[in-house]
Amino acid sequence: MTDYSTFTLPNGLRMIYQQVPSQVSYAGFTVNAGSRDEAAGEDGLAHFVEHLLFKGTSRRRSWHILNRMETVGGELNAYTTKEETVIYSVFLSEHLARAVELMSDLLLHSRFPAGEVEREVEVILDEINSYRDTPSELIYDDFENALFGGHALGHNILGDSDTLLSFTPADGLRFLHTHYTASNMVFFYRGALPFKRVVSTLQRYMSECGEAVSARHREAPGRGARFERRVSLDTHQAHVLVGSRSYDMYDRRRTALFLLNNLLGGPGMNSRLNIALREKTGCVYTVESSVVTYTDTGVFSVYFGTDPSKVDRCLALLSRELRRLREKPLSTLQLTTAKRQFMGQIAVGTENSENMALGMGKAFLHYGKYDSLSETFARIEAVSAGELCEVANEIFDESALSTLIYV
Repeated sequence: MTDYSTFTLPNGLRMIYQQVPSQVSYAGFTVNAGSRDEAAGEDGLAHFVEHLLFKGTSRRRSWHILNRMETVGGELNAYTTKEETVIYSVFLSEHLARAVELMSDLLLHSRFPAGEVEREVEVILDEINSYRDTPSELIYDDFENALFGGHALGHNILGDSDTLLSFTPADGLRFLHTHYTASNMVFFYRGALPFKRVVSTLQRYMSECGEAVSARHREAPGRGARFERRVSLDTHQAHVLVGSRSYDMYDRRRTALFLLNNLLGGPGMNSRLNIALREKTGCVYTVESSVVTYTDTGVFSVYFGTDPSKVDRCLALLSRELRRLREKPLSTLQLTTAKRQFMGQIAVGTENSENMALGMGKAFLHYGKYDSLSETFARIEAVSAGELCEVANEIFDESALSTLIYV
């Protein structure tokens, strides 16, 4: 039994609603458009559009946009990923209409004033420079760009300075009108207000949103060749990323991979990599593994930072832990313990209402549903030790793992 409700406006805009007892509401729009939907030579355009949404509409100047929710203690936020853009607000529930009207104004009436474009490009350029000064973050995008062989899915979301400086208001409006259509978005709400009130508010402000389906056509990246690269960045610490392609968000094996990832290098201090590389040897301060799923592919990776003289030792320790998971099935007790820890972490995460609301919007956009905790736990419980070994042998195959090292 689901604990949420859904509704679809006549123009195709879908809504997902979850009622929770709270004076604070979370609402927003998840758009099925991100950096991978940029055409050649448009790197950074999706993120550019997200920024410029806040810079003026036919009804408001940027100052009025910034103050609209702030003056009632609320927040207005947005972010861009490789496959989605999200605009959302957090507010006292009594201000639902204010929040939805403001967000609809941004989506439907943005103008991208030329003067604001010039100023905001400078802000994004500073963001890019700040990002380049953080090798522990930069290495992920450089790795994916190499892993996907230059495919748009691997491009840096922020873009580059030359391309950004070439963008015009017309470029931003074209992207907005192409992708920010009713059938290409979902509206999410999490709070205490009645379902009918949220529906009527959404209808009031979003009924004029265009029905056209996005012209986007996504192509999955081809199979790239394995690589090993060392890049000199003149940093005190070496940064290392090892990984490979993995499952997309619709592959049933992703649950087993998520469980393996949590066991190997998840947030718990008892992860195998943290024990091997930090607690027992003192080789690293930070080591973590991650799994990212996209609509048509995925990425598994392990990151660690260490002294340049210890890179090879850390790689050997990583190889040993991956080999253990490939060759030695978990015992019944180990499997039960791994599942219990993973499910506990997921349950604790549900206490973060903002993340829950955002996750609800993304899930409904891509799956057309939102799984309850019990449904999520059931999938985890169904994973067997044999399945974990099969997935480990496929994804952790060292002959397919690529390596990027900043030294």
